[in-house]
Amino acid sequence: MNWITNYVRPKINSLFSRREVPENLWTKCTECGTMLFHRELADNLNVCTNCDHHMAITPRARFAALFDGGVFTEVKVPEPLADPLQFKDQKKYPERMKAAQKATGEKEAMLVAEGEVLRTPIVAAAQDFAFMGGSMGMYVGNAVIAAAQRALELKRPLVLFSAAGGARMQEGILSLMQMPRTTVAVQMLKEAGLPYVVVLTHPTTGGVTASYAMLGDVQIAEPNALICFAGPRVIEQTIREKLPEGFQRAEYLLDHGMLDRVTHRKALRDELVTILRLLTGQPPAIRGELAQPAPEPAAPAESA
Repeated sequence: MNWITNYVRPKINSLFSRREVPENLWTKCTECGTMLFHRELADNLNVCTNCDHHMAITPRARFAALFDGGVFTEVKVPEPLADPLQFKDQKKYPERMKAAQKATGEKEAMLVAEGEVLRTPIVAAAQDFAFMGGSMGMYVGNAVIAAAQRALELKRPLVLFSAAGGARMQEGILSLMQMPRTTVAVQMLKEAGLPYVVVLTHPTTGGVTASYAMLGDVQIAEPNALICFAGPRVIEQTIREKLPEGFQRAEYLLDHGMLDRVTHRKALRDELVTILRLLTGQPPAIRGELAQPAPEPAAPAESA
């Protein structure tokens, strides 16, 4: 029995056992619970193919879909002090930063880039909610200022994609000071007559909403995005009343005049180009290019 138990049975079990499937091949939609294949989800810009729920998307993936050919150039952002307050709660602040950098592969919570969208040159900035909740620290303030300065230098519009949980508590008052700093940067664009368009994604809350995220010349939001200063749970606990259905969601804010548009992620690229070209007085974007005509054959030389 030892030979059957120790050799034959494990061999048979190994032949018929289920193969392990890597966990990163499937993503569960947080809205409807559908399991989505990772390639299908990426091709659909992280929008659920079953319920159309807009899931989180990284700044790099967003820029790859936004810019022509997925080609863009990163704009350098000045580095702030690493840990100005020597902050420590359950972990030290530098430890939290290293964990976020390892998880996201990014240096900080905002990425700034320049490039062309349907031959329309722009400067763009995007926040990554996966990086410490997209919190606004000194680096994010520097990034918004660097984006505005680069837009001024190149005389291009600035498009900003917001996704944040508010100010970064580990930087205290220095984080809150980014609100007036970024407001001044936006004002520089307005004085120069350059368009500033904000795309609010889920979620955009706290001090980010109270500063640069709500100062755009045009305010666009993705469907069902939560946009607020204080969240609905905090408000309900404060006023002890039930809030309206969909309160502080993009569609509710559009109905009440806080937004200009609510646009599906797959239609956002074309809409941004249309708006930016209208604001800058450019003709409509070229959707396709004809091949250059072949040179005409030279006429035969006449004999004398």
